[in-house]
Amino acid sequence: MTVASRDEMPRWVPRAIFLALGSVALLVAGYWMLLRLRSFLVVVLVSLFLSFAIEPAVNRLEARGWRRGLATLTIFAALTGAIFGFLAAIGSLLADQVDTLVSEAPAYIDRIGVWLAEKFDVRFDTDSLIAEFSEGGTAASMATYLAGNLVAIGTTLASLVFNLLTVSLFTFYLVTDGPKLRRLICSALRPAAQNSVLHVWELAIDKTGSYILSRVLLALTAFVVHWVAFAMLGVPFPLPLALWVGLLSQFVPVVGTYVAGILPVLIALLDDPVSALWVIGVLLVYQQLENYLLQPRITARTMAIHPAVAFATVIIGASLLGAVGALLAIPVGATIQAFVSTYVERHELVDSELLTTTSVDLGKNGREQPPDPEDTARPE
Repeated sequence: MTVASRDEMPRWVPRAIFLALGSVALLVAGYWMLLRLRSFLVVVLVSLFLSFAIEPAVNRLEARGWRRGLATLTIFAALTGAIFGFLAAIGSLLADQVDTLVSEAPAYIDRIGVWLAEKFDVRFDTDSLIAEFSEGGTAASMATYLAGNLVAIGTTLASLVFNLLTVSLFTFYLVTDGPKLRRLICSALRPAAQNSVLHVWELAIDKTGSYILSRVLLALTAFVVHWVAFAMLGVPFPLPLALWVGLLSQFVPVVGTYVAGILPVLIALLDDPVSALWVIGVLLVYQQLENYLLQPRITARTMAIHPAVAFATVIIGASLLGAVGALLAIPVGATIQAFVSTYVERHELVDSELLTTTSVDLGKNGREQPPDPEDTARPE
């Protein structure tokens, strides 16, 4: 009997095998669902981000006696009007410049040929290139087609914006029913967990608002600097071009700076090649000043997040979710940092030269004090 019992399979083995296979099956199913629902999850994340950004303004209107739904609708209408006004101004600018390109391209190409020959002794056949822009030429036909269809292109873009109805609806309901949603979530949790959820929610709203504030300040600074620079250089349409650079460079993640610089360079190039070179110089110099002086200081003051941490979160966000991840990375990273710092227990520091920096102030009890924003923002 003893030998036979030793040869029998332990009772826990089938159960362990079943649990292991079940866990693997659940992981595979979860991964499959995550892939299928990835676009939906991105929509939810974007909606949450927008709701965090809009809710403070809605709360202020509600405190003044507005109904919450009407306050949300008013904020949505104001943002939509501002976006379409901006797109209309840029579309008109592009239409004018395409018409200018079609009519003045032959003379402009001839001026470029003379300028290159005089300055760099570079000569090329301009006649064939001018023929492409002359009547019946390929480039002229394409430019005329684009100029005549800019309105249709703008309509297509507008319809594409309206096709983002899912994001708009999610955002609207998240803002309008924000208190109800929080009550629903907290009703299923213990009081301690409710406090944690509400704390994270409050941090997310605060950090997202700070992020929007930092972007607006940087966009305003970029707008003013480029407006003055373009006007001094004699670039056509300096005001809308500066507005284009300011907004795109701050609110389009990762590639916004480079996309924003293309339009003013092209328009300056149509007017004067030397002016285009100066525009490129202005864009490059300002970008370096913003990266090393303005952005670290503004980010440190508005969001209390170190520039290196912000840069790392942008890279991680872009790797996970592309442009959307890059846009959401900084407020998410600032929220996580603030939440962790709230609950992490601090201890007294040992005496070591490695712990002594200009940005760390040790109190009388040896505990680390919050660094001064000026020191935090200073690039090392």
